[in-house]
Amino acid sequence: MTSMTHIVAFGGIVLLGAMSPGPDFAVVVRRSAISGRGHGMAAAVGIAVGVSAWVVAAATGIAALMAASAAAFTVVKVVGAGYLLYLGVRSLRVALGGGGALELDTAAAVRRGPWAAFAEGLLTNVLNPKAALFFVALVPQFVSSGAGVGETLVLSAVALAGTVAWFLLVAGIVGTLRKVFARPGVRRAVDGLTGAALIGLGIRLATVTRP
Repeated sequence: MTSMTHIVAFGGIVLLGAMSPGPDFAVVVRRSAISGRGHGMAAAVGIAVGVSAWVVAAATGIAALMAASAAAFTVVKVVGAGYLLYLGVRSLRVALGGGGALELDTAAAVRRGPWAAFAEGLLTNVLNPKAALFFVALVPQFVSSGAGVGETLVLSAVALAGTVAWFLLVAGIVGTLRKVFARPGVRRAVDGLTGAALIGLGIRLATVTRP
């Protein structure tokens, strides 16, 4: 059984990975800045669920099979890169169009916004083959030979908790500055910067090769 020391170390490494700049961070910041804290938190939960799923996939060998298969790796890479490019282009179009109106107070946003934000966070994470490579390299170091379902679920829960805690903090901080982001000029800047970042990350993802 994985020791408490191993669990803490695993959680720390996953947390450091979540804190590194990337598409997950860009999505949470944009959602929080443009649509409000609740939407940013929904995106954060979606990302955390994706991370938890990758842990399970790595522990059960599914992620390793995907990383080893050229066809599967390429499909996930192309779809993931295309999704990031889609998000980036959409953000840039909003920025060039003068900045979108805040969505948080509209009836449509109340009905669809949080779920859309959750799905955006989830897809951004699960369509990233770099996440598969990360967890394929990490998880076997913390899962003992012949590990059972309970051990896998513990690591999955630790990864989920650490990731969601970090991104909820990011969403909370950005969300408290909502009045600042409500200014049209600031909204355009946020959309433009995150759009450019997502496009850059999408292009970079498209060039990733298997080790």
